Amino acid sequence: MKIDPQLLEFAKSMRHSATDAENLMWQLLRAKRFMNLKFRRQHVIASFIVDFYCHEIGLVIEVDGGQHGTDNVIGYDAERTKFLEALGFVVVRYWNHDVLREIDSVLEDLWNVCLELNSKSTSP
Repeated sequence: MKIDPQLLEFAKSMRHSATDAENLMWQLLRAKRFMNLKFRRQHVIASFIVDFYCHEIGLVIEVDGGQHGTDNVIGYDAERTKFLEALGFVVVRYWNHDVLREIDSVLEDLWNVCLELNSKSTSP
């Protein structure tokens, strides 16, 4: 399936307007700094742009701000997650304030998710 060039351009522009939480997460994930896994940021999957993506283990990470707590966005996020999971991806979500204030807890949770996915991808 061909990716919409406008979507790719928009993803690129989003890399330059990341939130503080996304910037912090990127500093921890980039250049295989986390569990030697390669992550991409603002990556296009189908018609969606995901915050972070690891192809090796099929993981999508979303870092959500307060707008994701509103009813209409909660519904949209649920549908989006369902779609991505149907493609075989695992989707995890962290709140901006948790990334900024509780990064150790976020990384511990992420470590456990990646460990589990990594063991599934390497088992016979």
